[in-house]
Amino acid sequence: MRTIAQHYADALADVAISEKNTDAVSRELRDFLALLRESPQLGILLGSPAVSRANKHAVAQALVERMKASRTLRNFLFVVIDKRRMALLAEIQQAFEAQLDERQGVARASVVSAKDLKEGEKKKLRAALERLSGRRVEAHYHSDPALIGGAVVRLGSTIYDGSVRTQLERLRARLESE
Repeated sequence: MRTIAQHYADALADVAISEKNTDAVSRELRDFLALLRESPQLGILLGSPAVSRANKHAVAQALVERMKASRTLRNFLFVVIDKRRMALLAEIQQAFEAQLDERQGVARASVVSAKDLKEGEKKKLRAALERLSGRRVEAHYHSDPALIGGAVVRLGSTIYDGSVRTQLERLRARLESE
């Protein structure tokens, strides 16, 4: 069952794709949410039923102009304000990003390795993940020395754990059970 946020995200994705400005709209929506995090009063004002629609539109218009954001974002914010869905904006943004990834055949991966990977290693790992998923992979890399060696990859909801720490834990558990 689709959530309300997913319906709004689908509509925004339709418009952004048709206008061929998915990257800009995605960035602008993230930036707008960052503004709301910096100034929670803005979110309260834009979501308050006590503030007139015209005043909310004026505030949103001013913020969009200050950000030099697109008309697409402005129009979308007007709809969200008019339908009283400002409280869902962060959830809409996440669903929007997921919808764009789905439509564009992108899979996101999080890679945590014991040490920073070299560019060649990243390229090989990304190629292997693309073969596994059948999609273009955009990976984000982090290091965690506690892994001792190897890496842990989260690709969608699947986790591939090739860390030395986990292998040692499995060996210990097997030895204790024998």
